[in-house]
Amino acid sequence: MATTASQPESAPHILSMREVLRIRVMRRLWYAQIVSNFGDFLALFAVIGVLTFQLHGTAQQITGVQIAYQLPIAVLGILAGVFVDRWPLKRTLISSDLMRGVLVLLLIVSTRTWHFYVILAAISVVSSFFGPAQGVVIREAVPLHGLRSSNALMQQVMFIMRILGPAAAGLLVGSFGPRSCYILDAVSFFASASFIGSVAIARSVQVHRHTASEDRNMVERTLGEMREGVAFIFHHAGLLFVILAMASGMFVLGCFGPLIAVYVRDTVHASTMVYGVASAMIGLGILIGINLLNTVGARLANNVLVYFGLGGIAVGLAVLTVFTRVSTTIVGDFVIGFSVSAIIIPAQTMIQMETPPELMGRVGSSVMSIIFTAQILGLFLSGALAQVTGVREVFALCAAMLVVFALIGRLFMEPRPVA
Repeated sequence: MATTASQPESAPHILSMREVLRIRVMRRLWYAQIVSNFGDFLALFAVIGVLTFQLHGTAQQITGVQIAYQLPIAVLGILAGVFVDRWPLKRTLISSDLMRGVLVLLLIVSTRTWHFYVILAAISVVSSFFGPAQGVVIREAVPLHGLRSSNALMQQVMFIMRILGPAAAGLLVGSFGPRSCYILDAVSFFASASFIGSVAIARSVQVHRHTASEDRNMVERTLGEMREGVAFIFHHAGLLFVILAMASGMFVLGCFGPLIAVYVRDTVHASTMVYGVASAMIGLGILIGINLLNTVGARLANNVLVYFGLGGIAVGLAVLTVFTRVSTTIVGDFVIGFSVSAIIIPAQTMIQMETPPELMGRVGSSVMSIIFTAQILGLFLSGALAQVTGVREVFALCAAMLVVFALIGRLFMEPRPVA
């Protein structure tokens, strides 16, 4: 039975990251996340390097790599969740890893820009099934009072690899060529599949099993189940708020990412080294925030942390808007990264806690679709807005948007107290 606010004495002990890793399924998923994420960043940065220095691609073509990698998840996200809720979880995860490992090997023989676009898009299509399935497994394997730590662990891996990946990719490409990164990425997917294959993964008994007769009218049932997952989100005010908050944060990062280089060059009048340090501060802020908020903020409500995150990103953007020094740029980027972590972990935890097991795949994939759509919109709009208004003005507009959204959430989307 769910614990309510009127029964604090029955609240279970919040599991730490170390305690969560004692759960065998979670530990193997964590290992798989480490190797596959590291391989992903190696391959992606190697592709960007090839397009930039060997094929002499334009800025639009380089940005196109990120769009090709994100667009299929944004488009297929809602649909993929329907099948994840039907398919065996273990088979879905392993098949996704094996297919992505084979697709990455095709990068070795790629010689034109469109080759990279097609292959990365195909990898993204397969990833649109892997992500929701992994979320369902975490929800099934970890107790509710350990979900925040489990989400922190998985996000921690991603951002550590985001910091280490570019340096490792540059070293490997310079020493052995880009093919070494592609091969290592393929090996990482096969290793991930072996980690997942070494544990037993099963669904909860209450999850509905679809029969052959029910699956005959596949199109109608698929559309109906897609609507069911979306309707659950839109009829759950608290869940809708944290999802939109996460999307808002990702939209801002989508705008912020391409413009920070221009900001450092034209507004701060600093060097490429400053740009590299400023970019690293975002990842470092997220990494520190994940660990600190998972311990210090363990007893804070998820929606409180989300408000803190929205306000913190707005403060960081305001610092960049008002001040134009190297020191304030580094501080502002760190504040933005730290604040993003206050949105990501609570939002994911609340999604897993509030969603019924039979809807986890659909809700998780819908969230992925919303987030990636927000990032792509940020990529598209950042350049156009900066040309019309200027980079600092774009930062100010994003800060104002976050403040307004936080006020809307506080007034109209607060979860109602349990009687």
